[in-house]
Amino acid sequence: MMGPLETLGQVFLCREPVDLRKSIDGLAALVEGTLGLDPFSAQLFVFTNRRRDKLKCLWWDRSGFCLWYKRLERERFHWPVHLAGAPIVLSGQQLRWLVEGYDLRHWRPHPALAYKSVL
Repeated sequence: MMGPLETLGQVFLCREPVDLRKSIDGLAALVEGTLGLDPFSAQLFVFTNRRRDKLKCLWWDRSGFCLWYKRLERERFHWPVHLAGAPIVLSGQQLRWLVEGYDLRHWRPHPALAYKSVL
């Protein structure tokens, strides 16, 4: 996946399906109005359609908005169950997994360990 994954703070996944005929202005208004987030922040906002075979990613790149679009020809994205509420926060790696077809509910990395000493 091309895009700003290396420099992003967070990735916000919109839970509910969106009419993907919306372009930059419509999606930015959705981020601000419906999600209550700042579309000009250093975050990536991800949207999908009802059929879960298309997604759009919106982000602000210092001087303008960028829009990334992917359409699957046969498969569907394994989107978390759409329940009303705050967007789901993902890491760049989790977004990569989602775009590549992994089901995030069942594909989890090992838990992080926090040791204080090697002895």
